[in-house]
This record gives sequence, C-alpha cells and structure tokens, in this order.
Amino acid sequence: MRAAVGADGAQMGQGNPLAVQSRRDAATEATWVPSFGVKGQDVSSHQGAVNWQQQWNMGSRFAYVKATEGNYFISGSFSSQYLGARNAGMIRGAYHFAIPNASSGADQARFFVANGGGWSGDGYTMPPVLDFEFNPYAGQTINGFYHGNTCYDRTPQQLATWVRDFGNTMRSLTGRLPVIYTNTNWWKQCTNDAVGFGDYPLWVANYPTAATDNAGPIPSSWSQYSIWQFSPSGPFAGDSNVWNGNYAQLQTFARNGVDSAGAIERKWLSLGGASGSLGAAVSKSDICNLVGGGCYRSYAGGNIYWTSATGAHPVTGSYWKAWGAARWQSGIGYPTSDVTCPYGAPASTTCHQKFQGGIVYATPVAGTFAVTNSYMSAWKAAGWQQGIGYPTATASCGLYDGGCYQPFQKGNIYFSASTGAHAVTGSYWDAWKESGWQQGLGYPTGPTACGLYGGGCYQPFQKANVYFSPATGAHAVFGAYFRSWQWAGWQAGVGYPTGPAKCGLYGGGCYQPFERATSYYTAATGANMVGEPYWSAWGKAGWQGGGLGYPLGVAVQYNGYREVPFQGGSITYSFSGVTVKRR
Repeated sequence: MRAAVGADGAQMGQGNPLAVQSRRDAATEATWVPSFGVKGQDVSSHQGAVNWQQQWNMGSRFAYVKATEGNYFISGSFSSQYLGARNAGMIRGAYHFAIPNASSGADQARFFVANGGGWSGDGYTMPPVLDFEFNPYAGQTINGFYHGNTCYDRTPQQLATWVRDFGNTMRSLTGRLPVIYTNTNWWKQCTNDAVGFGDYPLWVANYPTAATDNAGPIPSSWSQYSIWQFSPSGPFAGDSNVWNGNYAQLQTFARNGVDSAGAIERKWLSLGGASGSLGAAVSKSDICNLVGGGCYRSYAGGNIYWTSATGAHPVTGSYWKAWGAARWQSGIGYPTSDVTCPYGAPASTTCHQKFQGGIVYATPVAGTFAVTNSYMSAWKAAGWQQGIGYPTATASCGLYDGGCYQPFQKGNIYFSASTGAHAVTGSYWDAWKESGWQQGLGYPTGPTACGLYGGGCYQPFQKANVYFSPATGAHAVFGAYFRSWQWAGWQAGVGYPTGPAKCGLYGGGCYQPFERATSYYTAATGANMVGEPYWSAWGKAGWQGGGLGYPLGVAVQYNGYREVPFQGGSITYSFSGVTVKRR
C-alpha cells in the first residue's frame, strides 16, 4: 500500500493534468481571476520545478505546497517548492492530504509536522492546511488494501471525529488550528454537513463556469471563507486561489489570524482608552480565528469583538453572560451595536444590545437575557414590554415534539418548527394546561385576537382554539364541540364556553358547558347543544339513562313549536309548554 499509494494521486495541487507540462509557459494558462482579494496558488509534486519568479510576476503572492499524504507519502518536491516560493517573496505554507482510513487524525498530524507541516509566527509562514476531500483512490485495491468509497468508507461522525483529532493534535504541536480545505458538496455528502468547525479557517474549492466573484455555497460550520480555490487550470501553476481580504490581513493571518485592521483598538480609544469604561488592555493584540472569522481583544472591563460584517463593539458584564447563555456567536452571532438605553431611562434601568441574531435586554427586575430573531416577532405581536414584559430567562428546548420556549414576565413564548413562535399568557395558558398542553392542543399557531361578539377574544392552536370573554375566562373548544357551537349560533346563540370538555358521563358520553347551553358528545351521536327549557325537561326525564339517551341535533322549529331530537325520542317546546316524547 505505502509504496504504490505514494504516487501523489491527490486532487489538490494537481491542477489540470492535461496542462501540467505547459505550466511554465504563462501564455498557455487561463487568465481570469476574481476582482477582489490577494491571489495565490497551491502546488504539489505534479508541478515539479516551478518558476516562482514568473509566478510572482503574474501576481501570485502566496503559495501552499503539498508536504505529505496519509501516513506514508512525503513529497520529494516539497523543500524546493517551499523555499522557492519564499525566495520569490511569497508567503507560503504546507498542506497535508488526508487519508482517513490509513491511520488516525493524530497520527497523520504528527507525520505532517515531522515532514514540513510546522508553523511559526514569522509573518511569512501560512498556517498548516488539512486537505480533506474526495478519495482519489475510491474503489481501488492497492497492495491488498481496499481504499473504500469517496467517503473513505467512514460514517459522517467518524470523519468529523477524525478531523477534530487531527486539528487538536496540530494545535498542540504548532499552536494553530489548521485551515480546512474542502469541497462543499463533498463535505455535505460525507460529513453530513458537520458543524462545530467554525474555529478552523475555511479554504473552499469551487470552479465557476463563467467569470464571477461568487465562490458558491459553503458548509454550514462557516459564515465565510478565508481562501477560495477558483481554478485548477490557471492562471497560476497548480491551482489558483484568492485570499478573501487585503494583503495586510493576509500577513496578519500568517502571524495569528485575520485581525480587525485596527478597528478594535480604535473602538477602545473612542471609549476613553485605559481611562474609559473598559480600562486597560489585557491582551496585547487581537485574538482571531473565532467562529465566522471574528476577532476580539480583552480589557479589564470586558472584551471588544469584531467581524468585517459587524464592526467592533464591546460586550461586558451581564451582556457577556447573556451572550454565552444564547450560545455565543453560533447562537446569536456577533454584536452589531454598543449597549443603548433608548427609553430615556438611566443605564441601570432598561437597556439593550443588538446582535446579528437577536437582542440582549437588561432590566433590574427581570435580569439580562437574549431574545433571538425567531422569538422577536412573537414578542412584538404580544405587545412588546408593555404586553408580556421582559425576558426572565434564555430560550430553552426539549419540550414535547421538539418544542422550545422562552419565559417573560407576564407569559411565555412557545416555538415549534411547524408553528413558529407565539406567546401564551394568563388565562390562555391556564386553558392550554387544562386541555393537556401540547399533547392536547398542540402549539399555538398565532397570537391572541379580539373583536369577537360580546367582547370576546381567541387564540388558535394546532388542534383547537381557546376562546375568552371577561365573564367566562378562557377555554378551548375542540372539533365536534366547535361544530355544535356553530350549529347553535356561536356566541350569539349559546354564549362562550364556561369550562373545558369533560368525559365520564353515562354510556361513555362527554360534555362541554357554554353560557346558555351544554354540548353533549358520544361517538354514536357526535356533539349537540342542549339549552333551556330542553335541558330541564331532559333532567326530569332521567337524563341519558332515562330512555331519551343523548341529543341527535339542535332544536328545529316547526309550525309553532321547536323540537330537539334524542336517541330515544324528542323534547318539544311550544306556547303550551314542554312535552317529552319517547319512542
């Protein structure tokens, strides 16, 4: 296996195999490059002796050189290519082609570092790279070793674990997490779009069919890429790449990661520097490679965080704790504003700080907690602070059927994937409880709405609505009871429900009381309303067990009288009184 596989058959650095022999002639290369960033390249032994001065003259400013593959191959061209790129003035680094079914991630990391994969913060050494992509030997058996499928015959979990093993070992050996080079389609296919790798810089490979500055989709772990491999066929030898930033940021990346280009320090100075609210600096420089390409610097009174999308903003004290409870950058992103107190109150009363995915609110009574964007619309629909107050805890999940909720001072906001987020408060919450919570009513599908007959209100849930009036409180009305209410003329006919549906009646019956009637239900009859004077006459006749059984419909008017049909007869009302008829 080792001797045969060492043919350096890996994809990255190979370039277009048909063009390998013409790599030294710039006229034969493709000429298009993206309009932004710093251009560079990656090479392997396929390129042999590269004319680095020519590459520099063509505009290449950084290079990655293949050092190793698996735990068995060391590139014979590595030293000359690595030194040649540097001698031409380029920032250069080394990459390792992963073969996850050859040995562990830790083993291959040690092999890589021992054979060129080290790193130092000298400003011209790029961080090491893990080339993690399609299996170049898929389906092949070499020296008795079957190399597996395109995913190396490994499960998504096994591949993700392998990468972490490699990355953790690299960090312990070099002080840097490696850059991950991959193809989005392969990463999604073979790792199931594994998340949790946002601390690793991303190098994405995607070759557009037309000139475009769009690198295409990237895996879910990342919000942006650091390097884009845009062409395997020029203009540079090997594969052509672009750094997603300027040259100063590339230099900083080589030293310690992409920094804020002074934005963090400028923000600190604008807040008064060492004499301001943040106090003196604790860390001497920006600390980068955070989730989504962020950086931060520590001060005595808190941290300032920066991304190219959000700018630099301090996060301190209870806001920092609330951010952590909301899962940091992976939860609500980076801060997009400083702390503000927009309600004319002092800073100790009611303030907030905006983040990409939500807002952190602070009050002396409720505490400091984040409200994410998915809950924000529900809070608005519930009347903001005047309606349900401020959040009293962070949103949490694990409810029935995958639901989540966030408590507020005067109610909770509940969320499910199928219903979205909606607040449930006061008597509606009590009605939800008496109806069996999510198992009974499901999750709310909208906010409360008023303006019904007689000053009533309602809130829709997945399986029924909860109706409210000042006189009756709030109660759910389900399926068959809802239809019987409709047949009886809704609120104008029999009023609002005064309690929940209950069972255990004679013959397996159930009922739900309304203001001016009661809806009775059995599997055989469905649900039907009985109001006065029929209800009293039914009672005198012995209720369900007295021969009449359950009602079969609502009162129907005939010539001068009204009649309610029952299983065993009917009850008729006219000017002469009430008459019970049995069959």
